[in-house]
Amino acid sequence: MNRLIKPTIITALLLVGFGCNTTKSTSTNNYSTVVESPFNAKIDSLMSLMTLKEKIGQTVMYSGDLTVTGPVVSNNNQKYVKEGAVGAMLNVFSAKATRDLQKLAVEETRLGIPLLFGYDVIHGYKTIFPINLGLAASWDLEDIKKGSRIAAQEASAVGIHWTFAPMVDISRDPRWGRISESAGEDVYLASKIGKAYVQGFQGDDLSKHNTILACAKHFVGYGAAQAGRDYHTVNMGQDELWNVYFPPFKATVDAGVETFMTAFNELNGIPATGNKYIFRDVLRDEWGFKGFVVTDYFATNEMVVHGYAKDRKEAAKLAIEAGVDQDMMSNANHLYLEELVNEGQVDVELINDACRRVLLTKYKLGLFDDPYRYSDAQREKEVIYKPEFLEVARKSAAMASVLLKNDNKSLPLDKNQTIALIGPLAKDKENIIGNWAAEGDRKGKAISVHQGIQEYLSDSKIVFAKGCEIEGEDESGFSEAINAAKRADKVVMVLGEDYDMSGEAASRTNIKLPGSQTQLIKAIREAVPNKKIILVLMNGRPLDLSEEDILADAILEAWFPGTSGGYGVADVLFGAYNPSAKLPVTFPRNVGQVPIYYNMKRAGRPMNPNNPKEDYTSIYLDSPNSPLYPFGHGLSYTTYQYSDITLSSKTIGFSDTLSVSATITNTGDYDGHEIVQLYIHDKVGSLTRPVKELKGFKKVFIKKGESKTVNFDLTVEDLKYYTADMSFNVEPGEFQIAIKGSSDFDFKHKFTLE
Repeated sequence: MNRLIKPTIITALLLVGFGCNTTKSTSTNNYSTVVESPFNAKIDSLMSLMTLKEKIGQTVMYSGDLTVTGPVVSNNNQKYVKEGAVGAMLNVFSAKATRDLQKLAVEETRLGIPLLFGYDVIHGYKTIFPINLGLAASWDLEDIKKGSRIAAQEASAVGIHWTFAPMVDISRDPRWGRISESAGEDVYLASKIGKAYVQGFQGDDLSKHNTILACAKHFVGYGAAQAGRDYHTVNMGQDELWNVYFPPFKATVDAGVETFMTAFNELNGIPATGNKYIFRDVLRDEWGFKGFVVTDYFATNEMVVHGYAKDRKEAAKLAIEAGVDQDMMSNANHLYLEELVNEGQVDVELINDACRRVLLTKYKLGLFDDPYRYSDAQREKEVIYKPEFLEVARKSAAMASVLLKNDNKSLPLDKNQTIALIGPLAKDKENIIGNWAAEGDRKGKAISVHQGIQEYLSDSKIVFAKGCEIEGEDESGFSEAINAAKRADKVVMVLGEDYDMSGEAASRTNIKLPGSQTQLIKAIREAVPNKKIILVLMNGRPLDLSEEDILADAILEAWFPGTSGGYGVADVLFGAYNPSAKLPVTFPRNVGQVPIYYNMKRAGRPMNPNNPKEDYTSIYLDSPNSPLYPFGHGLSYTTYQYSDITLSSKTIGFSDTLSVSATITNTGDYDGHEIVQLYIHDKVGSLTRPVKELKGFKKVFIKKGESKTVNFDLTVEDLKYYTADMSFNVEPGEFQIAIKGSSDFDFKHKFTLE
């Protein structure tokens, strides 16, 4: 044990001994969720020395000087730390800053309990990877795990113990800004991706100094905010809650996630932060979650604004009773919990349980053995921006880039040709790393698309013109852009959003390209009608590209691709990397279709595919039902043919496994990776079922001219859902099944479960 830990703790632990029974009897109420742990004896001993005020302190989080998510409540952080009134700190980083503050907690408090330091390390700390929606487009779980492992290595070196990621909210509305932070619209894909993040951040052993705590957020329904407006109301039935919004969170619990975060929204009339049902009944009792729950920024106090609590004191009571263990920045626990206990309004065992869970996490991290193990100035110098990290980020950017359109083989680019590089994002470094970019460098380290292209072309073959700004209607730069297009063989336009147009509090009703960017494309197309226009997009949400789809010959969705993004995008543009990404979310034709997603349910009067305008069917009068680009869509520089779909049986029993396979042939001129997708449709259920459901995927490398057989094994577990009685079950009957390269297909094969 580190010599700097207070002697009072050491003495108590020696008295208890290290071989004692690790369980603790539960209280007579039904709140206690104490778990078996090798640290329980130590925690018992420590808590026996703690005052009620010190226990409450473990349930309190305050912020450092940096504020990225809301107002700072208190400027007395050091005073509170010395009083033992704080258990965690937000927005404190650098090896020196975290070490200095930790020293206050360890050496200048009565018991020397170390602090937890948390920060939003969402898609990288210094080395920034593509935004999360972009990483989801790679469908590459190992790449996602590798990127979050790198983020953990960088963040842990500067003293960060805890990231507030992954966000596993299902996101079906592109108006909502935080769709950029999500894994998209699909339950299965989001569940797999959430698990990969947890494994990457937390590693295989939390006691290692280069791991950090993951946090599954926002529990629950945050991505379903009405009208896509952030923080807004959420109302949904049990079917949607259990079959769509709960499963990705359950997957993170199964992966061993250590913390959960409450959602800002209310769910069916009850703010999530005060919702006993989701935190006690579901998360702890049903799923067996053993970690601790933290509020989102100021969320406890916001229950007053919701009209659910009459004041902050009642809000503190509601949160602790709901099963929330730590309050982020509301100051409510600090001010009112002791008073509530003394008045008999809050059971002290609630405080004990919350304190115990926070302390257990600190023991797991090894902070009681060495509270400074994460704050390592030498390691900070060694791991930040390591060349191999930047190379992984470059490949991730390429793997995340979705080729939406490529008419007449407009891509890849020819190194012998001259290109006009046009657009406000072509030389941009500030936006390329996206929102929630932690401590990423928006100037020196970030690589622009222009810099990436310079690796393939000399400056004499690049004719640059900005053309316009991201926002605003100024068209004064159009003439320069048109002249550049006329001087080149092909035109590459890099357009999109400003990074702060997506993310938290960044909802949009108009999801077209902002400003005069679409007008710029029109002007270029009119000026050079016979030249190929390649559109590269940087954005944090699906956009309405209905006009751009007509104007451009090729469209590459690069999202915000990160620190090495310019290199990764150029690798795709010039064919050094054959694009393989697939959309994790649907792109609508217009905002009027929103929300739109591939796994909707069938109406009682569905559209007639043979007569799409048939009266009294579920259609729009002014738009097709179909999206512009469907979930799972993504082109390659080669082509793939799917054939020989084979099922091991047409009928299976409840204990059987169905093997289904397909032959995938690379019929084009390039080697490539294809993301092969398995879909089913449960035709009849006690609750209606989606028209399609993703149930598996594999990323397969196939050389040109070669064929590979791809096999999936489907068990009854894969067919289960929460039925009408809310039991997780499977019902006998007919299922349709397909192996395809996107969700845009009609089923042709089926099997029966009996």
